[in-house]
Amino acid sequence: MDQAVKIFGELGFYKTTTAQVAKAAGVTQPYIFHFFKNKEELFIAVLDRAVMRMKEGFSRVEGSADSIIHNMGKTFQSIMATHRDEVLLVMQAHTIAETQIREHTKEVYRKIHRTIAERFQTAGVSNAEVEAARFIATGQFIVVIEVLDVPEMYCFKNEHKA
Repeated sequence: MDQAVKIFGELGFYKTTTAQVAKAAGVTQPYIFHFFKNKEELFIAVLDRAVMRMKEGFSRVEGSADSIIHNMGKTFQSIMATHRDEVLLVMQAHTIAETQIREHTKEVYRKIHRTIAERFQTAGVSNAEVEAARFIATGQFIVVIEVLDVPEMYCFKNEHKA
């Protein structure tokens, strides 16, 4: 799974092959197909693991209405720093056209949104669902900045000071 995350995150779904994943993991391709019917199932399993890590991180964030968005951002940055490939995988999953993955990704984003909105609501953030959507959109933009390596577009660094 670790190697699949790395390769999917680096090459994307379409350029990644199960043969590449098998080679990187030091196993045979048939071994991968023993656990996963196809590349789509492997991708979904890897995606689910990455989403679980994000949900768990976001579920633990505390703070007042004034601080929780900043605290959530720090959690996102921490996840990016420690599990960058997973975040890239989650954030690019919406670009995959295969129906099985597209439908699964819709649910993934709904789950992440619900988790963040619930934390915002508990903290007393006005319009928690809208702010959660805005937070996700900001995260998407940050990932684009990371992938394209255009740090001059990173306008969020000094927005909130602890």
